[in-house]
This record gives sequence, structure tokens and C-alpha cells, in this order.
Amino acid sequence: MRGFARNGTFRRGRRRQKRLVTAGFVGGMLAGLVLWSIQMQRSRRDLFSARPLRRLAALGYLGGQGGAETVRLLGEYIRWETNPALRRRAERLVTRLQAAL
Repeated sequence: MRGFARNGTFRRGRRRQKRLVTAGFVGGMLAGLVLWSIQMQRSRRDLFSARPLRRLAALGYLGGQGGAETVRLLGEYIRWETNPALRRRAERLVTRLQAAL
């Protein structure tokens, strides 16, 4: 072991391991950000889908999201929606999200 630590091989291995862990962490964060962005775009698109079930699913997803942008988007949706049940659901979500802001 003495010679192993003396020539610096052990330290180089530790530095490499730290770099790999850091790269993995940063890569995971970037992948998560990309997936989150794709999911938000999909939910926004499905919110104005011709299929009521997709609109309901998008409302469920957006209900778990917070922020002023989500409230604004749901306001546009309420003006667009013709199904009374889905409109009421969106109105309840807006009320809940505004109270949380």
C-alpha cells in the first residue's frame, strides 16, 4: 500500500472518481430539466386537445404545478373550454393555486 500512495496513483483515482460523480450529478440534473420541460409542453398541448380525457389528465398534472404562469394558462383554458365539468374543475384549480401564491 505504501508504494501505491507514494506514487500518486491513489490520489489520481480519487480525483477521477470525484469528477465522474460530479459529471453524473450535473448530467442527471440536465436530463431532469429536459424531461420536465418536455412534460410541461406536452401538458400544455394536451390541455387544448380535442379529447376530453386528455384535457382532464392535463388539468390533473397542472393542478400539481404552482406559479403564476400555470394560473394564466388555466385562465385561457377556462375561456376556451366548452365542457362545463372541465371548466368547473379548472376554475377550482385556479382558485386553489391563487390562494397558494
